[in-house]
Amino acid sequence: MPKSPKNCSDLTAASLLLLLRRYGGSAPLHRINFSQTVIQSLLDKELVRVQNTKHGFLLTIIENS
Repeated sequence: MPKSPKNCSDLTAASLLLLLRRYGGSAPLHRINFSQTVIQSLLDKELVRVQNTKHGFLLTIIENS
Protein backbone atom coordinates (compact mmCIF):
# COMPACT_ATOMS: atom_id res chain seq x y z
CA MET A 1 0.00 0.00 0.00
CA PRO A 2 1.45 3.44 -0.90
CA LYS A 3 2.44 5.81 1.87
CA SER A 4 -0.03 8.55 2.60
CA PRO A 5 1.35 12.05 1.92
CA LYS A 6 2.49 13.89 5.04
CA ASN A 7 1.94 17.52 4.12
CA CYS A 8 0.50 19.83 1.51
CA SER A 9 3.68 19.74 -0.59
CA ASP A 10 3.55 15.95 -0.73
CA LEU A 11 -0.10 16.12 -1.80
CA THR A 12 0.80 18.55 -4.56
CA ALA A 13 3.66 16.30 -5.71
CA ALA A 14 1.28 13.33 -5.76
CA SER A 15 -1.13 15.40 -7.86
CA LEU A 16 1.65 16.17 -10.34
CA LEU A 17 2.54 12.48 -10.64
CA LEU A 18 -1.13 11.67 -11.23
CA LEU A 19 -1.29 14.36 -13.93
CA LEU A 20 1.78 12.95 -15.66
CA ARG A 21 0.29 9.45 -15.59
CA ARG A 22 -2.92 10.77 -17.16
CA TYR A 23 -0.88 12.30 -19.99
CA GLY A 24 0.91 9.06 -20.76
CA GLY A 25 3.87 9.51 -18.45
CA SER A 26 5.23 12.83 -19.72
CA ALA A 27 4.25 16.43 -20.38
CA PRO A 28 5.98 19.56 -21.71
CA LEU A 29 7.54 21.43 -18.82
CA HIS A 30 6.15 24.79 -19.95
CA ARG A 31 2.58 23.46 -19.68
CA ILE A 32 2.88 22.24 -16.10
CA ASN A 33 1.32 24.69 -13.64
CA PHE A 34 3.07 23.43 -10.53
CA SER A 35 5.70 25.28 -8.52
CA GLN A 36 9.40 24.75 -9.09
CA THR A 37 9.65 23.45 -5.53
CA VAL A 38 7.21 20.62 -6.23
CA ILE A 39 8.95 19.68 -9.48
CA GLN A 40 12.35 19.80 -7.77
CA SER A 41 11.14 17.57 -4.94
CA LEU A 42 10.12 14.89 -7.47
CA LEU A 43 13.47 15.27 -9.23
CA ASP A 44 15.30 14.89 -5.90
CA LYS A 45 13.33 11.71 -5.13
CA GLU A 46 14.26 10.46 -8.63
CA LEU A 47 10.62 9.89 -9.58
CA VAL A 48 10.78 12.10 -12.68
CA ARG A 49 13.42 13.42 -15.07
CA VAL A 50 13.69 16.33 -17.45
CA GLN A 51 14.54 15.59 -21.07
CA ASN A 52 15.73 18.15 -23.60
CA THR A 53 13.89 17.45 -26.86
CA LYS A 54 15.65 20.32 -28.70
CA HIS A 55 12.18 21.86 -29.06
CA GLY A 56 11.62 22.27 -25.34
CA PHE A 57 11.84 20.33 -22.12
CA LEU A 58 9.75 17.30 -21.23
CA LEU A 59 9.01 16.13 -17.67
CA THR A 60 8.84 12.32 -17.69
CA ILE A 61 8.08 9.71 -15.04
CA ILE A 62 11.01 7.36 -14.44
CA GLU A 63 9.87 3.78 -14.94
CA ASN A 64 10.75 1.37 -12.15
CA SER A 65 12.00 -1.86 -13.70
